[in-house]
Parts: sequence; structure tokens; C-alpha cells
Amino acid sequence: MERTNRAVTNRKSKVNARNARGMYVDGNTVRRLQEVPARRSAASRKPSQGNNRIETRTVSAGKPKVNPQRQRTRERAAMSMGRGFVAFLAVMSVAVLFCCVNYLQLKAELTGKIKNVASLETEWSQLKEENDAYESQVTSETDLNQIKKIAIGRLGMTYPSDTQKRTYSVPSSSYVRQYQDVPESKR
Repeated sequence: MERTNRAVTNRKSKVNARNARGMYVDGNTVRRLQEVPARRSAASRKPSQGNNRIETRTVSAGKPKVNPQRQRTRERAAMSMGRGFVAFLAVMSVAVLFCCVNYLQLKAELTGKIKNVASLETEWSQLKEENDAYESQVTSETDLNQIKKIAIGRLGMTYPSDTQKRTYSVPSSSYVRQYQDVPESKR
């Protein structure tokens, strides 16, 4: 059985955490990363005796050395954009700018209309209050008995007699539409 003191447990948990993240541990069961076969010089190309293993050398951590001219060419190719792509970007930028300006104009117009509606509603409520006040004033000042006296006394109006009254029956509907005169009733 293996010793399990604090140092061993700590080391195992670190290795397990690295393996859980998908990292390899170099060792005899996992191949070494970034290995390339070593180049042999012309003198060392003689067959070795009993050793058929390919020598390997590890590349230093970081980027492999690249010809500066090739590096500049790669950078220029990565930074260059074709004329078609530039034209596409310009057209799309103008379209986005147009949409943004149009949106802002519509938003400003909508805000103006909302303010106008609010002011008209305020004016309408004030007019309604004034109208209600005038109506209550008129109804409080009119005396129906006074109007009746004037109508009967000065204008000669009278109550209708029985001969002037007409009666009719209403069918089962709740309202009446009168398209022509009411016919005389038979007595």
C-alpha cells in the first residue's frame, strides 16, 4: 500500500486537477509534446550499430523561428482586405448609419406626438370641466315652474286633450324605429 501523507495527497490532487482540465502529463505512457526528429549531419548519417531508435529533440517553448521575410509577408496577408470586402463594409456601414438616423428621427417624431396628445388631453379635460361648470350653473338658474307659467300664460300652450293623444302597441322588441307616421288608432 502507498504512503498517503499530506504532501502525496496534495500532489495527487494537483495532478488530477490538471488531468481533469485535459492536460497531458509527460511520461512513459503519453508521448512527449512538440517533439521533432533531430536532423543528422552528413557525417552522422552512418548506420548506428544496434540502435535503430530515432533521435528526437524538443522545440523550445514558444514559437519556432521563422524567416523574417516570411513573417512580414504573413502579416501583410493577414492585414490586407480585398476591394470587394472593403466595398461591402462601406455599404453595410452606410446602411447601418441610415437605419440609426431613421430610427432616431422616428423616435423624436413619436415623442413629439406623445407630447402633443398629452397637451390635447389636458386641454380637453379643462374644457370638459368648464362645460360641466356652465351646465350646472344653467340648470341651477332655470326654474321649471317659471318656464311652465310663461309657456301657459304668454304663449298660450295647454296640456294635450284625450283626442290629441295616440296610443300604439309595441311588439316584443325593446325599441321602436319610426320610419313613417304612426297610424290613427280605432276607438
